[in-house]
Amino acid sequence: MKLYNTLSRQIEEIKPINPPVVTVYTCGPTVYDFPHVGNWFTFIRYDLLVRTLQLSGLKPKWVMNVTDVGHLVSDADSGEDKLEKGARREHKTAWEVAAYYTEYFIDGLQRLNFRTPDHLPRATEHIQEQIDLIRRLDEKGYTYVISDGVYYDTARFPRYADFARLDLDEQQPGARVEFDPEKRSVADFALWKFSPKDHQRDMEWESPWGRGFPGWHIECSAMSMKYLGETLDVHAGGIDHIPVHHTNEIAQSEAVTGKPLAAIWMHTNHISVEGEKISKSLDNGVTLEDIEAHGVSLAAFRLHVFESHYRSQSKFSWESLEAAQHRLKRWQQMADLRFQIITADKILPISDAPKNFHYYDQLAADHPASRLSEAVIADFDAALQNDLDTPKALASIERLWNAIEADGMLVFYKTALVKILTRIDEQFGINLFSDDITDTQKAVIAEREAVRAAKDWTTSDKLRDQLQADGIGLRDNPQGTVWYHL
Repeated sequence: MKLYNTLSRQIEEIKPINPPVVTVYTCGPTVYDFPHVGNWFTFIRYDLLVRTLQLSGLKPKWVMNVTDVGHLVSDADSGEDKLEKGARREHKTAWEVAAYYTEYFIDGLQRLNFRTPDHLPRATEHIQEQIDLIRRLDEKGYTYVISDGVYYDTARFPRYADFARLDLDEQQPGARVEFDPEKRSVADFALWKFSPKDHQRDMEWESPWGRGFPGWHIECSAMSMKYLGETLDVHAGGIDHIPVHHTNEIAQSEAVTGKPLAAIWMHTNHISVEGEKISKSLDNGVTLEDIEAHGVSLAAFRLHVFESHYRSQSKFSWESLEAAQHRLKRWQQMADLRFQIITADKILPISDAPKNFHYYDQLAADHPASRLSEAVIADFDAALQNDLDTPKALASIERLWNAIEADGMLVFYKTALVKILTRIDEQFGINLFSDDITDTQKAVIAEREAVRAAKDWTTSDKLRDQLQADGIGLRDNPQGTVWYHL
């Protein structure tokens, strides 16, 4: 399997340190508010990554962190902790806010049919690991103390600007982060922040440097090392993490270990809503509840995520989401066709053929439908394993759907249909399998076909309405009548 590596700026094959196990660390939510669609786009693409690693024969060990302390509103390590901000907004403690939105997030993973991460560590449950890591940096001379906390001295790490390709010499205070005049460099970042002297925070701990709380970046280094080791196979996050959060992770981790933090860095691009950047001020942070209230299923939302490549700048709109819902309905109708096979004896020249199983096997293998089916499955797998190319994978599925709609549900398509439905479930997390209709309902369809042949349109319409009341739709085509679940 191959991924675009932000570190090298090229697509590379994933080569796990200890195959077949592949270690994956993904930056998770800051649990101070409801995640919006931009967050879920990124998280769903993490899920796709893990599923595709499994498709490739690897065994992913997946850790996604939960930031429940230390993420300040400014990248400059200033301003209010987002958890404290949420607590003030909701008239609760920061602990209560963190607990509520963490549980909401975990429930969201289940509602969206995620594979369960091996670990979902919370920053507040790993304070000691973070203190220990800061102590190691302190012992190696990478830290200094100013009035509001312990900071990392980026000048001590010559490769600091390499990952994001920053030009620190030309960088002006306020361009990337606001500048604290006590800091030695605009790029220096907080490892440990001191508690305010004029009031007590909800979340604060004792440390060798004074009472306070950890900076945002140190948690990922501490927890990834604890659960996955000093060098990861894959580290994933949003593209906005490149210049600050992931740059700082690399600096603090590699300063301590002397080893690369990750072999491959995967970054998802931005999401816009109705052409605008997602922000609180614009009030366009669409939630899962908003999607469902709009009459769209979360399965359709997952499908919408895969309609764009993770490295492209994706656009969310209600029109595009409704189009994904229609696409999903079509897929569900295709899934129902596996119960409506046009059998071999209706389409193969078998009158003079030997009556044995191998003859039918040979005819099936030579039939264009069989060859197309094999090509579709191969193209689908190859697209995902080449940098998670979901648009190309979707195009391969549509090739099969179009062929079936043109030819009818030939027996030669059955194996491929079931296999691609299984792939859609396993790789996209969208389950299209449904139950067959009852014998009674099939008898009604047969009766309707008979009255249609007799041109009794009134009875035909009544039988159609009867089936529709049972949640079954009908479509008449040259191959006969096809049913589907409404």
